[in-house]
Formats: sequence, structure tokens, C-alpha cells
Amino acid sequence: VDTSDEWIYTRTGIRERRIASEQETTATLAFEAAARALVIADMHPSQVELIIVATSTPEYIFPSTACRVQDYLGATRAGAFDLSAACSGFVYGLSMAAQSIQSGAVRNAVVIGAETMSRVLDWQDRGTCILFGDGAGAVVLKGSSVPGGVLASTLRSDGSGGDMLSLPAVYHNPMPMLGPEYLHNGHQNNTVAMNGRQVFRFATQVVADSVEETVLKAGLTMDDVALIVPHQANIRIIQGTAKKMGVPMDHVIVTVQDHGNTSAASIPLALSVGAAQGKLKQGDLIVTEAIGGGLAWGAVVLRW
Repeated sequence: VDTSDEWIYTRTGIRERRIASEQETTATLAFEAAARALVIADMHPSQVELIIVATSTPEYIFPSTACRVQDYLGATRAGAFDLSAACSGFVYGLSMAAQSIQSGAVRNAVVIGAETMSRVLDWQDRGTCILFGDGAGAVVLKGSSVPGGVLASTLRSDGSGGDMLSLPAVYHNPMPMLGPEYLHNGHQNNTVAMNGRQVFRFATQVVADSVEETVLKAGLTMDDVALIVPHQANIRIIQGTAKKMGVPMDHVIVTVQDHGNTSAASIPLALSVGAAQGKLKQGDLIVTEAIGGGLAWGAVVLRW
């Protein structure tokens, strides 16, 4: 496409990204991330009670990617389902899993964000094909009498903005009432479409508000926050949101330069990088936030 490395980096902050091989799928990436997280958590798959996979790029409508991961892991006692909230899927999944544990429905959960976005891109569309990468990340949540973990969450949506960022579903059955979003030059279209400028404007406006609301719910202030771990969509969105919240960039984990926009996988990937680099310290107050197609957005406050 008509672009350059300099153009991409100055506008998005992306230097490199990963593309899944032909042998890899969203489910195999999700399995690998979950297996590694379970080792770190010292938990055997047979102990897992809930698996949530946040993804916009499943192999199948059903069986769910989560059920495939459950089988690969041998997690014979786990319920499993996929969650569709685009780039904010991991935030939604984290909130759902924490509430399930807090209610007593389950004692633990694995929350995975996994995507093969490279397979739903129009590689002729400069506005989208330079942005997205493939990847997966996972966290393990356990019920505990020790204070910490997920303290509060806020989830929001505005479906009237759905046309700003969309990916049409693909069905093999005839579709008599196809809307224009399904057709491109007379052919069925199933690639990501985005109005980047509108998404940027909306994201910087609403995400900061949801973060501040969630911190308040937790009975804390922004001064208590050690680190922001945002969805890694675009460096300008990350910088704009941090500025609106009054948070200096050295308190923000940024990995977009290495991974691109990996949609629901971006926050767990960033958490993993932050942990490996020693940036996440026990007792730190961490805020994760994201916005994605839907439009859906949200924030989670957690004690590491």
C-alpha cells in the first residue's frame, strides 16, 4: 500500500507486529497463553472452573474458541464461552469473571484475549491494514481472603456508533437483506472497516471518564493509581487519554510499538510485558481501559 515506515510510526507509534502462521489459530494462541498463565499461577487445568475467551476472530461461530481451549487444556471441570466486545473484550471478560468469583458461582477463572486480526483485514486498505496484529494473553483469577485483585469495573456502550468500527459476519446461507456494509464492489465483504478520526475523537472523550468513575467506585483517587495499562490501539489515543486524565506517560505501559493493535489481546499482552519488566509491583493499583467496536468501552481497577 501507499505508505512508509515513517508515516506509520509518526501517526500510530507502531514499529512492528506479529502475524500468525498458517498452522496457528485464535484457539491455539489462546491455549498457549492460558497454559503459560496457569503455570505461573501454579494451577492445574483440572482445577479451572471458568474459561472466558474475548475475541472478534473466532474460528467458528460454534464451537466457541473457549471450548476448544478447554479441550486443549484438559480443563474437564470448566465452563467455557466466548465474549464479543471487540477491543474492549478483555476488560469485559475481566469484569465478568471477577463478578462470578465474588458471587460465589466459581472459585477461579481464566480470562483470555486472543486474536488473528491479520485474517480479517483488507490488505489494500491503508487505514486499517497497517494497524492490526495477532496475539494472545491470559490471566488467572482466584478467589482469596487477602484483599486485592479486581476492585471495581465500569462497562459502557453506544451502539449508535457501530458504523465507526465494524466487521461483518460471514454466513454460508443466503442473506436476502444484505446491507451495504456486507458488499464491496458487488462482492461479500468481511474485513474490518473503520473511521479512525471519529474513533479517536470518541475514545479520548469517553475512556478517561470511565477510568475516573471506576477509580471513584473503588473508593480511591487518581493519585492512588500506580500504572495505567490501556488498550494498545494507537499511541495518539493512549497519549490523548493519559493527558485528559492528568497521568504522565511514564505511568502508562505502552507496547503498541511491538505488537500493533491486537484488539482483545492487547491488554493481557501489555500486562505480561509489564510483569516481565518488573513494572507491576505487588500492592500496586492498576487501571486497565479499552474502547472497541460496538461501540463498547470500559475500565477495571485492580490491586496487583
